[in-house]
Amino acid sequence: MASKLIAPSMLAADFGNLQRDTEMVNQSEADWFHIDVMDGHFVPNISYGMPVIAAIKKHATKPLDVHLMIEKPERYIEEFAKVGADIITVHYESTVHLHRTLRQIKDAGCKAGVVLNITTPICVLEDILPECFMVLLMSINPGFGGQKFENVTYQRIKKLRKMIDDQGLDTRIEIDGGVTDQNIAKLVEAGADTFVAGSHVFKSDNPTATIKTLKALANS
Repeated sequence: MASKLIAPSMLAADFGNLQRDTEMVNQSEADWFHIDVMDGHFVPNISYGMPVIAAIKKHATKPLDVHLMIEKPERYIEEFAKVGADIITVHYESTVHLHRTLRQIKDAGCKAGVVLNITTPICVLEDILPECFMVLLMSINPGFGGQKFENVTYQRIKKLRKMIDDQGLDTRIEIDGGVTDQNIAKLVEAGADTFVAGSHVFKSDNPTATIKTLKALANS
């Protein structure tokens, strides 16, 4: 299986000290920056947009994994690519023409992925999976940080892992929501390989050490 990656969610960072927290991630054992973009329509919260992503990119030395929780994301793909996105994931539920949107992401020079909400069946990905660098499975309802992990996620990972393996693909499986040092090993066992951690990292006493622990547990 692919190497296990940790992607701290910048939604949980201190926005008054964004450069400091960006440089902490740079210096840690994290692999990516996870960037949650919320529009107040597709999800009930509003986070940040292009100017903040550009500010993070200015100091980041690792890839930006941009998760678009927005309606009709195809309207903004090129703009997110221009401000520094390396990976762009869009919700299956947010766009009518998913295949076209994934091709649009690739044409903009980014890696493309699909996100599924926790009530969207895994089977909807069967035909689109070859277009996906990554599938992000929400393990909470999207829109707010700090929510409790939903245990149904383990079975969903197993179903997705089987689908990926049956098609002979190397698509990554990313988990977003409630990932901690208490469940990351079980998530790896189920078949996931990429992990978003927000509150667990940034609200800890030592975020760098917390990232190191997550990375070690995921790769043990």
